[in-house]
Amino acid sequence: MTPYTDFTFFLLAAVALIPTMVLLAAGRPARWYNLFVSLLFLGLIFYGNAEALLFLGGYLIWQYLLIRGYLAVRKNGKSFPLFALSIVLSIAPLIWVKLVPLLQVKHGVGFLGISYLTFKAVQILIETHDGQIKEVKLRAYLSFLIFFPTLTSGPIDRYRRFLKDEEQPPDKAACKELFYAGINRIFRGFLYKFIIAYLINAYWLHLPLHQTKTAFSALSYMYAYSLYLFFDFAGYSAFAVGLSYLMGIRTPENFNKPFLSRNIKEFWNRWHMSLSFWFRDYVYMRIVFFLTKRKTIADKFVISALGYLALFLLMGIWHGLQLHYIVYGLYHALLMIGFEFFAQRSGWADRWKTRFPMHLLSVIVTFHFVCFGLLIFSGWLF
Repeated sequence: MTPYTDFTFFLLAAVALIPTMVLLAAGRPARWYNLFVSLLFLGLIFYGNAEALLFLGGYLIWQYLLIRGYLAVRKNGKSFPLFALSIVLSIAPLIWVKLVPLLQVKHGVGFLGISYLTFKAVQILIETHDGQIKEVKLRAYLSFLIFFPTLTSGPIDRYRRFLKDEEQPPDKAACKELFYAGINRIFRGFLYKFIIAYLINAYWLHLPLHQTKTAFSALSYMYAYSLYLFFDFAGYSAFAVGLSYLMGIRTPENFNKPFLSRNIKEFWNRWHMSLSFWFRDYVYMRIVFFLTKRKTIADKFVISALGYLALFLLMGIWHGLQLHYIVYGLYHALLMIGFEFFAQRSGWADRWKTRFPMHLLSVIVTFHFVCFGLLIFSGWLF
């Protein structure tokens, strides 16, 4: 069973979450029952795929042993070599899954959602290294990693934030508001994914026109694919957030009207936000801090540019090792570097912030830069 693709999934989820909602409405935590539901849906999602389920089980044990091992090391002080080794070992299963198709090796490993689980596991290791996480119990670890609404495609939550929601159920008024917001997002998900995205996919994206490589077909496909990708993924994310709310977990939003962004930096603060914020916090900021602390480069703009280059190249590779994903990452790195240069060193930088004509023009220009990037991402040009 693939999450959020048929009504059977939603019917089973609705029935399974009734006890959770009753517990939360009574002011009692539902963490143990939520874990049971996640394990139940884990079985349903991977039913008939014993190899994937076995790999997932081994993956969860592997990550837990790494986290527990580094926790023991961290109690005796920081050890950067062991921390770096732990990170490499944590992402090793994901690297293997990404590499195997390119190596054309027949294999039966991997499972749906391995990328998002790896983000969560790495985040725990990083915050353990920083001293923000001092204990990881097995139940909390499993509840966080295999939380079924976000298992396959996010949004990417943070361990300490997730546990806070688990341990502190909302009061009666907040619970009512949370349930209302959750149901609202689920209906939004139906509108986005099963109506708008479906219509774009059926009547625009797959037009015979797009089989030919002309300027007009490229433009048409660019708009169709960009809108389809947004409504399909935003619909999925709305489902995930909505079900999370019904389980008492305020999973972070993934989209905030990204096509109304005035510049590329604002776009990445609105598009796939949990992913972009993860890369910002754990890749970009750490590279900038490291280079600034070392004082090997004096120019802050150059430091920022190197951070963006590493961030978006890594983001592109995370999507896949195919050429179009790597080009997509480099494209956005150049856009961010170019915007930072414009914002810091151009006399026009403040005009689009306050004047309506410039605001409108900047939205239109940003939209087209973004759509061209998504055309690269789609692989249609390659």
